[in-house]
This record gives sequence, C-alpha cells and structure tokens, in this order.
Amino acid sequence: MERIGIVGVGRMGANMARRLQAVGYPVTAVYDVRVAAAQALAAELACDACTKLAHVTAVADVILTVVTDDRAQLQIFTNKPDNLLIGAAGKVFVNCATVAPATHIKVEQLAKKCGAATLEGCMASSITQARAGTLYLMCAGKRRTFAKVQPLLRKLSDGGKLLRYLGPAGTAAKVKALVNMVMNINTAGLAEGLGLGAALGLDLQMLREIFSQTGANSRVLVTDGADMVNREHACFFSGAHAAKDSGIALALARQARLNLPLAAATYKQFKKLTQIGLGDLDKSGIAELTFKGRGPKPGPQSRARTPQRNPIGHR
Repeated sequence: MERIGIVGVGRMGANMARRLQAVGYPVTAVYDVRVAAAQALAAELACDACTKLAHVTAVADVILTVVTDDRAQLQIFTNKPDNLLIGAAGKVFVNCATVAPATHIKVEQLAKKCGAATLEGCMASSITQARAGTLYLMCAGKRRTFAKVQPLLRKLSDGGKLLRYLGPAGTAAKVKALVNMVMNINTAGLAEGLGLGAALGLDLQMLREIFSQTGANSRVLVTDGADMVNREHACFFSGAHAAKDSGIALALARQARLNLPLAAATYKQFKKLTQIGLGDLDKSGIAELTFKGRGPKPGPQSRARTPQRNPIGHR
C-alpha cells in the first residue's frame, strides 16, 4: 500500500491524514510551515514531522498538498534549494487547494519534467467530511494518474460515491471556482435577506422557515442561516478564503470576457470583511456587514456548529 505524505496540516489536511491512517494507509510524513502543527499531528499519527519538503517526497509515494493559495502552491514545487520535486521521479502529487487553473497546469508541467505525476483533487466539503472520508472530490489531470490513485481517493469520498473525474489539468479548478462563486453569492444574498428581515422587525426563525419552503431556499440557509442570526462564526471556511475564491472566478470571467456583477459585488463584500479584520471568521461572518448594529467586533463564537454543516472549503 502506498506511503502517504501530507503537505499542509490545517483543518482539512490534518483530518485527511487522520482518515487515511484510520483506513490503513501508512501516513509516513507531514509538513507545514507552522512547525508546531506538523509536530503535533506527527506525534498523534506516529510519523515524521518533516522540516524539508524534499524529505516528504523521499519517504512517501503519494503526497497530498492542501495549501492556502497560488503562491504557496507554486512555492512548494519550485522553492530552491528545497521543494517537493527533488527526487520526485515516480511519485504522485494530489493537489487539493483551491487555486487558479493555470497554477495546476504549471505544476503538472513541472512534475512531468521530473518524472512525477500530479492530479487535481478539488474538495467541495469541509472538516467533518474530511475526517469521515465523505469528501466530494473533483479530480483532473491525466486519466492514468487518476486511475493509479483512485483506490486511495475512494477512501476519502464515501467509497467513491462522491468522486468525479472531470478531464485534463485545470478542469477541476475551473469547476471548483464556479462552485465557490455561486456559494459565495448565495451566502451574501442570505446575509442581506436576514439583515433586512431583522431591520424590519420580523421573526427571523419564522423567516428562515419560510425561506426553506420557498424559492429562497439554499444549502447555505442550512449551513449558515442560524449562525448569521446568532453571530456564531467559528471557522469552517473563512471569509478571507471566500474572497480569494471569488477572485479566482472573476479572473476566469475576465479571460472569457464576461461581466458577472453579482460575483463582483460578492467579492467586494468578502474583501471588505477581510479588510476590517474579520476575514478569519467563517463565511457566515459576512452577516456582520448587513445586520444593523453590527460592525468590526464579532459576536460570540463559542458554541459548536451542528454536524450537518457542509460548506465548501478547506485548509
């Protein structure tokens, strides 16, 4: 069975590592720029906490990368004198971050020159699903690479029920950008609807129930509605990441010469949330911009979310 390395052990990467270890895959190495986080997970899984990216490649056959953005994705493959492509011949990299399609294509090209292979493994799920092995995974790259790691990916995607191969490199990243773009628009719209309802003196429990039974219903209503009302913004998918991902979609729209006013307005809202210092809140925190009497200071975040929560995001 393939040895597994994990680069990026935030909320998503750490739980994917735990899941793979639990189903029998040997996790041999973890790496994170936050050394303490890597060391803590390595102690839990009894594996190496690598301080060098090249060491991860040396002791693993399949390396999953779960980093924050395009810059981080490129850096782990190109940084000199230490990167994942040193001694990478025969290795497979499954890159799970939400980054621009061009970044995935570039990484595939770099890996090919070294005799390695890459696959996009874009995730449309969150922390609970990462730990349970029920991630919705959208994959792209060489079909033979997908076939090679499919048994492993099935362990992360409810036995493969939630696993999709979409096509050549860049395809999954395009789809993921659109998924998050629409989700973010829905989130911003829900925040405005609930904020206006509150300003009009309506019972927000009643309003959410009626939303759920009419054309105002959405997955976001289930995952974020109560949190917006109660100001419970413990982070599953941050406002800062929502801004980043909406930005990726808008860049694709510019390339296609399309005007997307709703996506642009949503991007501005999440960007504003980040600029006022609330970008680390969950995306439900966008309600802090719409409810009267709210502002830069977030409300209580101590109560846990319900198990049904399933936003799009990772890290």
